[in-house]
Amino acid sequence: MMVAAELRAQVTVAAGYTPPDDTPKINVGVTIFANYSYQDEPTVKDNSPQQNVIHQSSFDVTRAYINVTGSLSHWFSFRITPDIARETGTGSSLAGSQTFRLKYAYGQVNFDDFMPRGTWLRIGAQQTPYIDFYEGVYRYRFQGTIFVDREGFLTSSDYAVSSRVAFPDNYGDIHLGYYNGDGYSSTNDQRGLNNQKAFQVRGTLRPLPGLAIWRGIRLTGFYDTDHYYPDAKRERFVGAFTFEHPWVNAGFEWLDAHDRTTVTANELHRDGFSVFVTPRTPFGLEALIRYDELDQNHDVSPKPKKQRFIGGLAYWPALEGGKTVSFMVDYDETKFKNQTPLPAKVKIWAFHTLFNF
Repeated sequence: MMVAAELRAQVTVAAGYTPPDDTPKINVGVTIFANYSYQDEPTVKDNSPQQNVIHQSSFDVTRAYINVTGSLSHWFSFRITPDIARETGTGSSLAGSQTFRLKYAYGQVNFDDFMPRGTWLRIGAQQTPYIDFYEGVYRYRFQGTIFVDREGFLTSSDYAVSSRVAFPDNYGDIHLGYYNGDGYSSTNDQRGLNNQKAFQVRGTLRPLPGLAIWRGIRLTGFYDTDHYYPDAKRERFVGAFTFEHPWVNAGFEWLDAHDRTTVTANELHRDGFSVFVTPRTPFGLEALIRYDELDQNHDVSPKPKKQRFIGGLAYWPALEGGKTVSFMVDYDETKFKNQTPLPAKVKIWAFHTLFNF
């Protein structure tokens, strides 16, 4: 009897284990990007009989998300996110209206019980590996998308099955997946217009996770291989360096892209880079400085190029509980070289806002 009692006591002491919370949960959040823009250059003519020369300007909402996330247990979770988009279809009765579309809708299986935390498998409409990662460092999506997204080389969401494997001790991760390849807004695969699929993989290494300042350094490689049609290749490679710190975030990304849109077309080779830095203050004031350069055709001379400079000042009020608000004034200038009949440059001043909870 005494031995049995001692064994039961040992089991009780050794069972200092907190079981995972398997209570089903559901959360609802909102993300809104509202802005005002003024195009300083070039001017345009309005549609009046007089065709007055004007500077384009407008108030707009470029993103409105309703994020529904939750879990059925610590093993299974989900997300559903409808997005808005401007209807531009010719002849549509909704032309010019904001319409809702599905951007994210996926189920997720979590493997935290036997693998490093943050390891999972997803199926459905979901984030692609690279853009979701980079936007976690570059938090100015409400001003404009990152370089590879803005220039149309990658899309932020697609229909896929994918998996993320986290490295132990915060050394990094690998995210790879098998995607439709045309993005969440395309119906090519669903309508049988394209049976080609994309394989995408991103690997990220945090070389010094245990050092106070240098833990913010991460090195990333991303590869996307796909086809427009059989024997018509679409391929992207991105290399990136990022740094995160309480007083500054910075990043550099380099792109190499190859496209053959049909079997008989010549291969188009494009490359470029983007660099940004966001110094910030203890009282919520933060600057954004960014420069992009894209070589539109690597194999011709003179090379057609696009160069973009973004400079802005933002205020991020201190909020608690995962809520985020920001107000930003910025200048966005794009120059086109050797690309007649495009304008020599486009200059836009804007006021951007972010509301997220």
